[in-house]
Order: sequence, then C-alpha cells, then structure tokens
Amino acid sequence: VQLQASGGGLVQAGDSLRLSCTASGGTISSYSVGWFRQAPGKDREFVAAISRKGGATHLADSMKGRSTISRDNAENTIYLHLNGLKLEDTGVYYCAAKYPNNSVSLALPSGYAFWGQGTQVTVSS
Repeated sequence: VQLQASGGGLVQAGDSLRLSCTASGGTISSYSVGWFRQAPGKDREFVAAISRKGGATHLADSMKGRSTISRDNAENTIYLHLNGLKLEDTGVYYCAAKYPNNSVSLALPSGYAFWGQGTQVTVSS
C-alpha cells in the first residue's frame, strides 16, 4: 500500500490543521495507522495511532487534549486534527501503516511496514 500525507502548512501558534493520509494500491482498513513527526536534528517521534476499525486511538502525552485521530475507511483516509498548535509542533509529519498482528508497540516506528512521504508543518509565533 502507498500512503500520501497532506495538509501541512505554515501556521501561527494557536492555529489548527487537519492532516490527511490517503492510501492507494491497498485497503487502509487492513492496517493500524500511526502518525509520527520529525523535527530537524531530532529523532522521529510518535504522535498518534488508530486501530484498524477506529475503535482504539492513542495519542502521545504532548498531544492529548489538543489533537484527535480518526479514519474514514470508505475514503481510504486517516485524519490527524491538530489544535492549539505550538512552536514545538513544527516538523515533518509522516503517516505509516502497520500490520495488525505485529506486536511491536504502536509508538515505535520500527513496527510500521509502509510510510508516506511526509508533510511539513511549521508553526510560527
């Protein structure tokens, strides 16, 4: 499956964005999906994840209370809603797909088999 992340941009602190991850060449409902971000000079870090059917969601502590993850399997798309954006949210945001029977933690990049190309989010003051 190929993943295409979109929706990033240049915003001011406090603004909101909706990132999209659209799948092609496969059915996104077959996978758990995660979002990660990477700032310059830093490791890729977990942001959020959602189970195959959307019944379970997970957010990094830094995103709780101001972000949600959802999916529309009919549209083959996963959404990441970012609210109250902060300067430290700046980075390239990647979506990734994980086989559901993979026991590696949802928060670890190594557990994901397919990655999108990333979309840049820049938060200014």
